[in-house]
Amino acid sequence: MGVRTRVADRTGSARRTLPATPTSVAEARLLVRDLLCAQGRADLVDTATLLVSELVTNSLLHAGTSVGLSAHVDRDGLLVEVADDSPHAPVRREYAATAGTGRGLRMLESLVDDWGVVRRGDGKTVWFRLTEDGSDLDAASPLIHDVGRKGYDEVADVVLLNVPLLLHGAWQEHSAALLREHLLASIDRGDPEQAIKVHAEATDAMAILAEQVPVAPLPVGPDGSIPAEEPGATAPRVDLQVPADSVAHFAILDSAVDDALEMARDGVLLTPPTQPEIQSFRIWVCQQVHEQVAGRAPTPWTGDGEHRASLFSTLVWDATTVQSSVEALVAVDDGNRIVALSRAACDLLGYDDSDELVGRRLLSLIPERLRQAHIAGFTLYFLDGRQPLLERPAVMPALRRDGSEVLVELRIHSQPADGREVFVAALRAARG
Repeated sequence: MGVRTRVADRTGSARRTLPATPTSVAEARLLVRDLLCAQGRADLVDTATLLVSELVTNSLLHAGTSVGLSAHVDRDGLLVEVADDSPHAPVRREYAATAGTGRGLRMLESLVDDWGVVRRGDGKTVWFRLTEDGSDLDAASPLIHDVGRKGYDEVADVVLLNVPLLLHGAWQEHSAALLREHLLASIDRGDPEQAIKVHAEATDAMAILAEQVPVAPLPVGPDGSIPAEEPGATAPRVDLQVPADSVAHFAILDSAVDDALEMARDGVLLTPPTQPEIQSFRIWVCQQVHEQVAGRAPTPWTGDGEHRASLFSTLVWDATTVQSSVEALVAVDDGNRIVALSRAACDLLGYDDSDELVGRRLLSLIPERLRQAHIAGFTLYFLDGRQPLLERPAVMPALRRDGSEVLVELRIHSQPADGREVFVAALRAARG
């Protein structure tokens, strides 16, 4: 433990209600800094202001309401409480180190002596205690105190059938990054309060799903594969309880993500557009909530994303090298569409001509039990660089034209193509 500076018998407190505007984060930092300096605990300023910024930002993003901030300094250090009107407790995200979001709770755990969450009416209070600058502290125990499942006065019962758990996990991670950027861009467009409100309502809908849909493991390292196959990657039925006040938030989520995807396709956002199936999953979930609340019967997820594949523009790329190769080569664009095959690849896969496959999704060559893992992996590659199959040999089954499977050895490399990427896979039948 580091050396702790103490000021005996000196205490002080500060409280403030902060509006749901971006300037509240700076105001919170200033309040805590001034309090610590006044009480002779300037040694805590850097760590405390970092953590307060994180908690207040999260409250603004996920609650969209005013934030109650209180700070108290005593002989043992600093106690901070951040209260908001969101019922959702903070969740540790198992995202990759290269992900743009999802590390706030880990940072909190690593820097504080203790922390927790307490229910407060319809909302919650997140608190932490800090006794020194955190540089020599082990990670605090990630216990969340006094938090159980929220008991809502009125809920809508929604049944989701045939839920793709891997797609849900990849969609959650992609949408978190996308909506964070969308919020910043929307603030720049001139209405910060409305932008924060929309973001909070959209992420409320996502949190309801995250809390109630079973978790499927996704890799957190850059080289982690996604081994899950059907039927384990799909939940036959998930029963959701959607708070009555949150039903409308699913329509807001749907609209906000659509707007964000348009901005991403126009180059306004850095988060890349995702795969059609991921988009179709989000539309399906939001529609199921809306339709079932209106009295309609549940409709199972079918996995269809083809109708949204056209959102990716035609790739400008010279396919001659692949088409003329004596090797079995298959080239795929960033929309997961086959753009070229060699004669040897057609023979290996049982096709008479490459025109039968060019323009179709790569899923045409992937057994159905592995398709979720492929789509999730493709999404995470573009999102945060996870690349378990690039430039390394792998063995997996491929689907032939007649429905049979052939085990192939493959190695994939990527190459730039007019600001985008093409993936070329070299295939050969695996030795049995």
